[in-house]
Amino acid sequence: MHKLIKIAVRNLLRYKRRTFLTSSLISIGLMFVLVFIAASGSFKNMLIGQITDSMLGHIQVHKRGYVASIDSLPLTLNLNAKQWKELEKTLGKIPEIEAFSPRLKFGGMFSNFMDTTNIRINGVYPEKEIATVPLLLSRIQKGERIIKKGEILVPELLANGLKVKVGATVVIIATNRDGSVNGKQFQVGGIVESVTGPGGRDGYMHIEDAMEVLRSSEKEISEVAVRLKDFSKLNSVSNTLENILSEKLNKQGKPIFDVRTWKKLSPFYNVSRMIDIMTFFIKLMLIAIVLISIMNVMIMAVFERIREIGTIAAIGTIPEKIIYLFLIEGFSLGVVGAVAGNIFAFILIGIANIIKITFNFGRQTGLVLVPNLKAGDLLIMSVIVIFASIIAALHPALKASKMEPVEALRHI
Repeated sequence: MHKLIKIAVRNLLRYKRRTFLTSSLISIGLMFVLVFIAASGSFKNMLIGQITDSMLGHIQVHKRGYVASIDSLPLTLNLNAKQWKELEKTLGKIPEIEAFSPRLKFGGMFSNFMDTTNIRINGVYPEKEIATVPLLLSRIQKGERIIKKGEILVPELLANGLKVKVGATVVIIATNRDGSVNGKQFQVGGIVESVTGPGGRDGYMHIEDAMEVLRSSEKEISEVAVRLKDFSKLNSVSNTLENILSEKLNKQGKPIFDVRTWKKLSPFYNVSRMIDIMTFFIKLMLIAIVLISIMNVMIMAVFERIREIGTIAAIGTIPEKIIYLFLIEGFSLGVVGAVAGNIFAFILIGIANIIKITFNFGRQTGLVLVPNLKAGDLLIMSVIVIFASIIAALHPALKASKMEPVEALRHI
């Protein structure tokens, strides 16, 4: 085997230009794929971070049946005080959870005493909400970046439409669980922008103010947003939490709680899936490039070395060793291309991080793209390139091994 490797390397070095062009094609293809994987992965992670850290959280827990009618924000499907206490105790025992925030959500009417429109209210504990969705602070455009009692953060759409400014007095009117109507005056503490644009109608107030508007005699919770210490453990923590809470049953013997990750709550999950699909097809293109280029080189090598193949066959070299010779050449091309491609990819990614490429997402401006490569991506793509190189060399190798020595030696 050692002699076959030496012969294979010698053959590649005999045709330096062809070997260089082929390995260059492989390395350039691999380089661009790795850079695309790093950049698209960074963009996807940033997109997910903007959605989860601005409003959703990584996981949400509701009373079962709430999500099915979430557009109407049903008060009848809120968690009661006892259920919330059980959930709070459970969440506190899971070490992977960094923070969680209970929310009381309801739909109401927003009035500046001259005009009235509808609004969606999120009653929250400010400290818990900010710990769970830290980018909420960056969405507050004007006013103090805190939610105080007696104040409301007004969505930008309503503030512009009704010409409401920070410090103005407004009224929130809501229908209670029993069907009665209640209203309360608030001072505008800030203007909050939507995550994806000015079309949002979500305002924020202290959860105790929300309970007062709804005349709740005891604490009610519409949903609980959860933030994890390590986002990569999303599925495992979600499954663990779901298994624990599935044991909490109501009087009918059915589970009380409904656990959902951000993937099941946001349409942006489909965007992240599209990025993954694009990456997959880019990888297929790389495999096609490697297969075609190496197969072409190996076939040309067979035709140019017919007499050489006939000579080594005539002196007793068995067909299997001839096959191994060409496979080793293909393998060597793949290894050289993979190593060079990895080096070039690291250089390009380093340059991109130095330049600091920025882009806008929704109303968020100046977001910095930070491409980075994982060891798993490097290993997988390198193995794919080397494996494709061996497969591409297989057909020419079989063709060379089946040549008759006498016919090969007559070739001019």
